[in-house]
Order: sequence, then C-alpha cells, then structure tokens
Amino acid sequence: MSFLLKRIAQRLIGSIPVLLIVVVGVFLLLDQAQGDAVDAYLASIGGGDAGLAADMRARFGLDQPLVARLWFTLSQLAQGNLGWSVALNRPVADVILERLPNTLWLMGSATALSFVFGSGLGILAGRRPGSALDRLLSGGSLLLYSLPSFWFGLVLSVIFAVQLRWFPVSGIETIASGKAGLARALDVAWHLALPVSALGMIYLALFLRIMRAGMAEAWTQDYLLAARARGLSDRRQVLNHAARNALMPLITMLGLQAAAMLGGSVVIESVFGIPGFGRLAQEAGGLWPSCARGGRGA
Repeated sequence: MSFLLKRIAQRLIGSIPVLLIVVVGVFLLLDQAQGDAVDAYLASIGGGDAGLAADMRARFGLDQPLVARLWFTLSQLAQGNLGWSVALNRPVADVILERLPNTLWLMGSATALSFVFGSGLGILAGRRPGSALDRLLSGGSLLLYSLPSFWFGLVLSVIFAVQLRWFPVSGIETIASGKAGLARALDVAWHLALPVSALGMIYLALFLRIMRAGMAEAWTQDYLLAARARGLSDRRQVLNHAARNALMPLITMLGLQAAAMLGGSVVIESVFGIPGFGRLAQEAGGLWPSCARGGRGA
C-alpha cells in the first residue's frame, strides 16, 4: 500500500511541470490571438464604445504587461481561483462544479455500457475466430464505429423521442418535478437513456474490436494449449484463461479513451440539450480567465 501511494505521489509530482508548460503555452497562444476577452464580450452584446472597453481592460487587468498577467494567472490558479464569468455573473469554478456532475453521469454511464457490452460481445466474437458470429459482430462493430456520434444521436432522438415518444427529447431531468431519492434517480436515468446510448455505442464497437483481437491472440498461447490438455471445458477455457488475459489491453484502453469520451460528450450534450461540462466548454466565450484583476475577478 505504501509503495502504491509512493508511486501515485511520484506521478502527481512529475505531472506538475507538464501542467505548468500546458498552462503557459495556452496563455501565450491566447495572448497572441487577435483581440481579447473584452472584444469577444463586446461583440456578444452588440458592441460598446472605447471608454467601456478601456475600463473593462483596466478592471480585469488586461492592460497589464504580459509577464505581470502571466504571473497573476499562475498565482490565482495555484489558489484555485479560475476567474469570473461575465456572461453568467458567477465564479467560473462554481459554474464548472455545477455542470461537471451531469457530464460525469453521462460519461460514467456510457463508459460502463460500452465496456460491459463491448467486452461481452468481444468474448462471443473471439470465442470462435472466423465463425459466422465473429464475422457478424466484427462487421457490425466496424459499421457502428464509423457512424458520427452527432448523427447517431439525432437518429435515436428522432425515432425514440419524437416519433415513438418513449424518451424525452432533451434535458437531464424533468424541470420542477419535485422528485427526490429513487424517483429522481429513475427520472435522470430515463433522460440519459438516449444520450448514453449515442455516446456509448461508438466506444462499444471499439472495445468489442480490442477484446476480439485479444481473444483471437489468446487462443494461440501455450497456457490455453495446456488448459485443453488438462481437459478443461470450453467455458472455463474462455472465461478463466482467454478472456481474463484479453481484458488487460482493454483496461488500458479504457483509461486512454476517457479524454476522447469527454470530447464526444460535447457533441452529445449539444444534441440532447444536457447542461454539462462539455456543453459549457462550447459556450465558454463569457468565462473570464483567472488573470482578471480587481473587483470580483480577483
């Protein structure tokens, strides 16, 4: 246990320079971009005079030298201050914490769906490589993986929400329903059924392919030849030996796909109107950076 904690601490400490480089790089790229946050905000409200723009730049410290703004940004980030949202008139951290649980519900449910069913179908496909079931599942996974997530989400919405009316069209839960406890959880699950399916099915196909490839490779290993020689049943060979070893690359891929799934959630949240972190990133034009000085931005 102490070794594990030591390794985690080493990893966290080692990630600090990388995080610092990313923050400084993003800051410099935004600084070199045409215009600034004041120009973007004034454009969003239909414009403003030069006096208003100058006053806002002075208030939020955007008229300071580059080094001063960079130092202030780093110091504020170290204190957990992410800035102030002019569009929402709230701290950015509060806005993120409000939206993040919805995205975590969406991503967590989609990940569980894709992992469980993807690995299960991958086991069925890899149990008999080259069989009709293997070709059917492999072909279906390729077709499913090639579908754009926004198009698949729209198709699910049109069929099951608009035409059949089995599920709601948008939202994370029924507004002002007054539900609590299990009733609210079921309501949220009802609203997330289509978004989770749209997001999870794409990665289900990926996990199916990886699991199937791992199963096909496992059948050629010596430990399975020994299992056959001992007279183990097909079920024990598949579950206790082939599937267990084929799961290792799938678990590795599971962590790598977390960032990709966050990017996919931006599209799915927009299609189904879910107020999550991905949709917030798309609408983040009014979120002031933590270099904002003075007033509420400090």
